[in-house]
Amino acid sequence: MTTTHAPALDTLDLAGIDTLLTTDEKDVRAAVRQLCATRVDPHVADWFESGEIPDVRALAKELGSLGLLGMHLEGHGCAGMTATEYGIACLELEASDSGLRSLVSVQGSLAMFAIHRFGSEEQKQEWLPPMAAGEAIGCFGLTEPDSGSDPGSMRTRARREGDDWVLDGRKMWITNGSIADVAVVWAQTDDGIRGFVVPTASPGFSAPLIRHKLSLRASVTSELVLDGVRLPGSAVLPHASGLGGPLSCLNEARFGIVWGAMGAARSALETALDYTMDREQFGRPVAGFQLTQQKLADMVLEYSKGVLLALHLGRLKDAHALRPEQVSLGKLNNVREALEICRTARTMLGANGISLEYPVIRHMTNLESVLTYEGTVEMHTLVVGQALTGIPAFR
Repeated sequence: MTTTHAPALDTLDLAGIDTLLTTDEKDVRAAVRQLCATRVDPHVADWFESGEIPDVRALAKELGSLGLLGMHLEGHGCAGMTATEYGIACLELEASDSGLRSLVSVQGSLAMFAIHRFGSEEQKQEWLPPMAAGEAIGCFGLTEPDSGSDPGSMRTRARREGDDWVLDGRKMWITNGSIADVAVVWAQTDDGIRGFVVPTASPGFSAPLIRHKLSLRASVTSELVLDGVRLPGSAVLPHASGLGGPLSCLNEARFGIVWGAMGAARSALETALDYTMDREQFGRPVAGFQLTQQKLADMVLEYSKGVLLALHLGRLKDAHALRPEQVSLGKLNNVREALEICRTARTMLGANGISLEYPVIRHMTNLESVLTYEGTVEMHTLVVGQALTGIPAFR
């Protein structure tokens, strides 16, 4: 009789999800985790407290050197990795901070993806290689002060003047905006919504920083102001027309969020477990009490389910079989459950739960933004509802 032995139990992987990952996927995880451990984790609480990342461009170049910017795109300097590998990277990035994952997501899944999918060959050659290397930063201008969940009501306008385009309007809550070299801006035209590649040095373009945030503080968030920005005819994205263009970009970013939220959840879970094992009350570790163990069990259960869902969606995406409704299902579940894990972890740390000496309150407040951006929880609920019933309830 052959005796087999189960592998050692990993307290943060009780479901044994690691056995489902390939060697390449584990290598990506290890590389990103190492970068975050040395370059981000020792400083991110200070960045969050101060509301800025010193020398963010140097950090972008380090992310580029690891192939993380536009990593799931092919050609023009992009790494050409799988969707699942990209998702795993997002999980590790957000385990450090949602703002870091947002920088990578907006660069790769919004700005670069838009140019890669809808741009001309000249636009791709000009922008994608430096963006993949982190030498150029991109942002994505869709949301407006009065247009969030209903992007079709945007007021930003592009009009033809001879061979040129002239853009006027405002965009709001734009990640990377104040440090960007290029903005992908969506605007109303006489022929419907079109996308434009806008160098941020263009006259009439400005990107004032949004201040007084209490979430995503280790992230650059800006308004985009376009006052008579004149662009050549070649600035328009030739292969995007209508809302399908920007919405497909958002779907790419949402996929990364499905994974990334689980990184914040893992960090909070790990912190709560370590803290309650070390903290003693009434002569025993807090982890020894039944109510604490119930919280830990519920947290690891939801974390495991969330990672399994993300992995399943990653496999579907790599097989070119992923539907937008399934991405909505993933974002709705994983961000909501990650936020609940962080809130529970906050209670388990007691008063220390609100201190930046621990990552929990930082993850918790960040996830309040993640719950809203790239589609609010209400909108994703209605997407799932329509998939179930066939009845659109948006209006």
